[in-house]
Amino acid sequence: MMLTPERMAPLKARRLGIDTHHEPTLYLPANSHVCRSEGFESLSRVLITTHQGQHLIASLNIVTGVLLADDEVGFSESAWQRLQLHPEDPIWLSHPKPVQSLSHVRAKVYGHELDDLQFQSIINDIVDGRYADVHLAAFITACGDDSLTDREITSLTQAMVKSGSTLDWRLPLVVDKHCVGGLPGNRTTPIVVSILAACGLTVPKTSSRAITSPAGTADTMETLTEVSLSLEQMREVVGSEGGCLAWGGAMRLSPADDLLIQVERALDIDSEGQLIASVLSKKIAAGATHVLIDIPVGPTAKVRSQDAADRLADSFRAVADNLGLKLQVLFTDGSQPVGRGIGPALEAHDLLAVLQNLPTAPLDLKQRAEQVAGAMLAMVREISLEDAQALAEETLCSGAAWAKFRAICEAQGGLRHPPVAPYRYALVAERRGRVSTIDNRILAKIAKLAGAPADPAAGVEIPVKLGDEVECQDILLMIHAENAGELNYAVEYLNDHTQVIQLESDTQGEQVSPC
Repeated sequence: MMLTPERMAPLKARRLGIDTHHEPTLYLPANSHVCRSEGFESLSRVLITTHQGQHLIASLNIVTGVLLADDEVGFSESAWQRLQLHPEDPIWLSHPKPVQSLSHVRAKVYGHELDDLQFQSIINDIVDGRYADVHLAAFITACGDDSLTDREITSLTQAMVKSGSTLDWRLPLVVDKHCVGGLPGNRTTPIVVSILAACGLTVPKTSSRAITSPAGTADTMETLTEVSLSLEQMREVVGSEGGCLAWGGAMRLSPADDLLIQVERALDIDSEGQLIASVLSKKIAAGATHVLIDIPVGPTAKVRSQDAADRLADSFRAVADNLGLKLQVLFTDGSQPVGRGIGPALEAHDLLAVLQNLPTAPLDLKQRAEQVAGAMLAMVREISLEDAQALAEETLCSGAAWAKFRAICEAQGGLRHPPVAPYRYALVAERRGRVSTIDNRILAKIAKLAGAPADPAAGVEIPVKLGDEVECQDILLMIHAENAGELNYAVEYLNDHTQVIQLESDTQGEQVSPC
């Protein structure tokens, strides 16, 4: 008679306290009878069954030595918490059913076009936890390098929407926006949402955490208020204030996207097809009817040329049209960072200064937020762009946007002060000159090496803009870090990439004056 998992001798659950991020991981001793009977080896995918009938698929690691007894199975934190286990709970292990959708991933690797059902099968298996990180990485890579057609992006977007929760506000007009990114410090979203909500629009803004940047809107807002809202909490906040600034991952809006983002972050990949599917699936799931896409264009931004921006915009429009979503694209300047801060808390300080109309507020962040908010008001209010931007400016300058921002934060759990990093390092000008270039990518890398976004106070502060005249010993940038080790990493990288900010002389052809 064949033994089913339930008839085999169970193992005792043991919590090992190992952080494997989002991927559930198991640990078995090399001498475990289950390894021998089931033929498990390191990196095998294993089906876990609890005494309460819960199931979870996890990756297996084999342990040598005395860490685990032969009748124990160790759990990573993510696996332990998802199953809500207790010490020595009985556990049965077996082989999971083969993941059929991996054949579709292999087909995509070899350049084949996938259809609706194939994408839905892949996304369903991802959400059900059937894919290990290596499978997710294969899927992400196969969809990279512009290998998805607009039809495939539409199919992928629909599959991601269907895999999670959706919101229906039962309103004819629900607005949202997204910036393609690649521009450090471009934290306009909290300001724009506050302006639009103060103008009476419904803006249920859900944002992702950073993928390849030093901060996402959710990371920045988390230094100011609670962003991990449930669907019911989000409904209450939007119902009372007309808008919210929440992290989408807490509400299972397009949950596959959050799993993909975790691996994209590790790979430092953000392909255009998956970018479009990620953005639009979240917007549709959150109930948006009208969406504005901000595409910064610049030599060191994510989108480096106007031709590339036009192609991306065309794909956004085509997919949105396929899905019945009204979408407008705004091209903006991506030649340099926005504001002064790069990193969650530093960006929070900037946006607070703008909302409060402080004299120290970065003018470029203020003007950019007004530009985006104005474009959205013109889109949905059927007024001229000039009138719409004047309305956005008045709403900000009058204090109405600041009042709305405070109200949204209070509704989400209270407004708090962003932290300040204890360790700093300043890069100063070694000669007089004019700022001629600022490399967005190097700046972002420095901020990430300093600890952003995991360390919310970490990042880079940059007080200069293109065209500014600087004197000898003027500060060009300041690295902020929460510990000395990461500050040293960032400084070492900066010393190897001093071209991050370049100066030129006042007179063409003249050498820059040394100190």
